Order: sequence, then structure tokens, then C-alpha cells
Amino acid sequence: MLLPDMNLLPALDALLREGSVTGAATVMNVSPSAMSRTLARLRRVVGDPLLVPSGRGLTLTPRARELRPQAAAALGQALAALRPPPPVDLADVRRDFVIRTNDGVAVVLGAALLARAAREAPGVRLRILPEGDEDPAALRDRVDLDLGALPETPPDVRTTHLADFRYMAVVRSPERGPGACAPLTPADFAALPHITASRHGRARSVIDDRLAELGLERRVLATVPTFGAACFLALDTHAFAIVPSGFAERAARALRLTVHEIPLRLPPVAFDMTWHVRHDADPAHRWLRQTLVELTGDGEVLGGMRPAAE
Repeated sequence: MLLPDMNLLPALDALLREGSVTGAATVMNVSPSAMSRTLARLRRVVGDPLLVPSGRGLTLTPRARELRPQAAAALGQALAALRPPPPVDLADVRRDFVIRTNDGVAVVLGAALLARAAREAPGVRLRILPEGDEDPAALRDRVDLDLGALPETPPDVRTTHLADFRYMAVVRSPERGPGACAPLTPADFAALPHITASRHGRARSVIDDRLAELGLERRVLATVPTFGAACFLALDTHAFAIVPSGFAERAARALRLTVHEIPLRLPPVAFDMTWHVRHDADPAHRWLRQTLVELTGDGEVLGGMRPAAE
């Protein structure tokens, strides 16, 4: 369907409101001759004279009188659609945010994020989904925010680096006797079996490569899908659970576990925030992203994680 020239709408509204070419020209800040030419175009488009001579002036035709409220409403809606959105009061926002991440991030950041939401946006509810196939396409429709590190992202997905973390070893507190708080040596670290968390059941990692460089080898007793499961297994087994630093500190406060630095040269693990471009200008989503930036910049919230700025 061929659309009419929508630039005619303001002129139509001015002509019908003013009832004269001169008055409409003043409103539109154009010359009377230019407005007269515009009226001629409108007559052709609408199929009606709109304004006709009446004594020394002009009067609206019946069709023009019918169009007057329609033109005013249409112009008002068009102007509203083209204005920037009004400021959003977060206290009035009612929104579910779907966040895809692992239980380690949920434990480290979840309570602080919920506390901020309760103060600033009480109508916000978090729906935390477990990591799965890490498909960025889910950000286009099903997932509002991904917290972790996606291996590759398409051009329509934004990523911000928030922090880095390292892995730690946690073990049942009395397990290693009087010297339990002493720093581990690589041989100590390899001596006990390990429990690792992997969504895909992978038992080998960079830890094995670093141990092999030292002529050492570890025994992976089990792989589990979550860091929480790894910690609870460590409570009842003679094994180290390998978990992220911030999670390790919180687990040790809640459970009878001791945290140890892993005595190997391990690369830091990136912790990113990823979302689809459709959310860039969304005020509520911007609040969520900014809140996470602030929380990950707080050393007390992150625990053993390092903010991206460090």
C-alpha cells in the first residue's frame, strides 16, 4: 500500500484548527502562498475541498469537520511516538528478568542483587536459569542477561567484562590435621582426590596440564554439575572440591570447609555480562546492568573475585 506524505499531517491539523490559510501559515511558520500550495495537495490526497469560500473568509466542509478531531489525535499520537520515553520510576516497574548463569554466580551476587532490587525496584523479580549450551541466540528472545563467559558472540549481542576470578580448593576442615591452614604445595594438592564441577562432565582442565608440567597427576574422584554439589561432597569425602574463589569463601562461612589457594600458575577466568542490543536503551535493563557493574566493583560482594578495573 502506497502511504501518503505524512509531512502533510501537521499542515492538515493547522488548517482544520485555524480555518484559514493565513492562520495555518502562521502556525506552521511558512508563507501563505506555501500553505496555499499545501492545501491544494491535501485536497487531492483527501478528495475533498476542506476549506471553501464563505463571505470574506473560508469555512470547513462537512468532511473537514469530521477530519478535525481525527487529524488532531493522529498528530498527537505521532508526536508521542517520536518523543524520547519519559523517565522511569523504578519503584513502579513490574518486571521479570531472566538471567542465565551458574550457581557460583547466583551465590556470590544473588543476595546483594536481591537487596538492591528490594530497595530500588521492588517490582523486579529474578528468574535464574542454569547454564546450558551457552547459545547466544537465546539472548534474542528467552534470556535477558547472561552472566559468565560466552565463547563467541554475534554482532547483535553486547558484552561487558565485569571481573576475573580464580579457582580455589576447599576441603573438610579437620581433614588435613593440625597443618590444615598451612599453604598447600603442588604435591599436597595432588595427593588428595578432587571433585570438580562441570556441566558437561569434563574431568580434565588446565589444572591437569600444570600438574603434568611438574611431573604430578591428580585423581578426579567425581564430576558434578554444580559448585554447591562439589562442596557438599567434600564434606563427606576425603577430597578437595575445586570451586570459584568467591563461592569458596561463602561456602567456608556456611559449611565446615577450609579454603586453600591452588599452588599452580592458573590463568584468571573472565566473568562477563552479555545481553542483546534490543535492551540497550531499556531503562529497567540499564538499571540491572549498572547494578551488576557496581556490585562487581565492590570487593566485599565479590569476595575472592577481582573487579575488571584491577
